[in-house]
Amino acid sequence: MSGSRETTRADVTAVTALAEPGLFSRVSVGRISEIIVEQIRLLMRQGQLKPGDRLPPERDLCERFGVSRVTVREALRMLESSGLVEIRVGARGGAFVTAPSSDRVGEGLADLLTLSVISATDMTEIRMILETGIVPLVCERATEEDLAGLEAICAESDAALAAGDYPADLSLEFHLKVAEATHNHAIAVMVKSFCEPLLVSRQLTSGTTMDAHGPSTHAHERFTEAVRRRDAGQATEIMREHLARKIRQLSN
Repeated sequence: MSGSRETTRADVTAVTALAEPGLFSRVSVGRISEIIVEQIRLLMRQGQLKPGDRLPPERDLCERFGVSRVTVREALRMLESSGLVEIRVGARGGAFVTAPSSDRVGEGLADLLTLSVISATDMTEIRMILETGIVPLVCERATEEDLAGLEAICAESDAALAAGDYPADLSLEFHLKVAEATHNHAIAVMVKSFCEPLLVSRQLTSGTTMDAHGPSTHAHERFTEAVRRRDAGQATEIMREHLARKIRQLSN
């Protein structure tokens, strides 16, 4: 037990030492590459490393951390897979800090959905809470450009239904456009993070039939009309019933 406590203290020390000059501190315990990742991640959270910043070359990182090049490369691969750095090759290459993307969240949720850790109904209930909650902001802030964008998607949906070829992602495009109409980047990112999992959920249910898309398209049109009138109450109710219908479909 004492050895485990010592390792934990050392891990914490390795990370908290970043507050001191020098940025990177040597590591020597635990899975070294993971500790390096945590050091770099903490520097990003503290704002000492920002999107676009280039990390020191591998040789410098090896010296600063006191580890081998293999360990540094493993840490960089972990950061890259997490979407925190981009590895570029060539004369001006290296490891560059990137802004995390909502796609990473969506991929994780899609995996959970595919593996049945969470259900499509669970996902839609989250949508109910999130997407009805943002409607007042949409009604308050939507611009003429936003409204025109929503109406264009509705028109495209009508045409797709008439042609009998409704693309699965068209409805999600509408909901993303609704989120963007809040002009709140955090909301738009959250809604976007559900796009891929929702596509998966449609593939797992009968909601992909053409008969199911008709009521959804009609709901989108009525919702857009209510937003144009700035009627937050009716728009919220339309969105709630629209998503409640989805939940009922998934439960059958």
